[in-house]
Amino acid sequence: MPMHKRRSLILGGAALSLVGSLGAGRLALADTKTAVRLIVPYPPGAATDTLGRLMAQALEPAVAAPVIVDNRGGAGTQIGTRAVATAAPDGRTLGFVDTAFVINPGLFGSALPYDTEKDFAPISLMASAPLVLIVHSAVPAATLKEFVALAKAKPGSLNYGSAGVGSAPHLAGEQLRTAAAIDINHVPYRGGGTVLNDLLAGHVQFGFTTVPTMIDHIRAGTVRALAVTGTRRAAQLPDTPTMQEAGLPSVDATPIFGLIGPARLAPDTVSRLSSTAAQAVRAGPLHQKLVELGFVPVGSSAEEFRTRIRQEIEKWAAVVKAGNIKPNA
Repeated sequence: MPMHKRRSLILGGAALSLVGSLGAGRLALADTKTAVRLIVPYPPGAATDTLGRLMAQALEPAVAAPVIVDNRGGAGTQIGTRAVATAAPDGRTLGFVDTAFVINPGLFGSALPYDTEKDFAPISLMASAPLVLIVHSAVPAATLKEFVALAKAKPGSLNYGSAGVGSAPHLAGEQLRTAAAIDINHVPYRGGGTVLNDLLAGHVQFGFTTVPTMIDHIRAGTVRALAVTGTRRAAQLPDTPTMQEAGLPSVDATPIFGLIGPARLAPDTVSRLSSTAAQAVRAGPLHQKLVELGFVPVGSSAEEFRTRIRQEIEKWAAVVKAGNIKPNA
């Protein structure tokens, strides 16, 4: 069974234990028999889908109704995200998004069918997930410094894969290219599973991925971890330095995951949902599950999430512009 499916099954069972564990007040929604839809702009099985299902379980005690995950994948997350933007602001439709939400404004510009800052109500930033720079075991580099030296000695010889143009791993590679002043080649794939298989087989030499995705292969020695993004070392990789410790602090492509709603969602609903989500993320079973899986729990307020969204949009727009990255390149 593929690793991502095994994780989904494990997480699914863990999510069930979260129900009833929260003490937050319930939302005063008009019809408590109607299920709440949590739209995830990915197919089932993706990491964002898995985290969205955990959040759905955590929210149920607050809304006093089932929270059903509605997968709306496609168009680089635009289909599902637009469905949230155009939903009635009655608290019955929410969205669970990741870094694509803040990358897409810089990548697609006016072609995006919604305004990321105006058409949504940020509720809470659930978690972040450090990316780890990994190389195939055949690459003669044990540290980031040695990797950069190798890339400079053999310009254009090292290829890295990503889940597609504009994905967080792609832009992490662009940050690395700029920060280290190296000549590397991006190989975009249609989804994360294929690129990871090719990396394990040595068809591409390196790449960025989340820690949980590759931790077993790192421990087995199939791939080698050189550095992680974020401000602190990953708990599962205590001997792997951060990008800052390794000398490239500007490589900071750390994916984020958060809860949103339509723009006109009532402030009281936003406040209560934000409080419930933050409480679930900061303590209890959900917090522990996130830590075990290699994520960094956050549990922000709505305004803190709004500020983070604005900052992330500006950061990624600059990376896209500097790399002259086009959506279909």
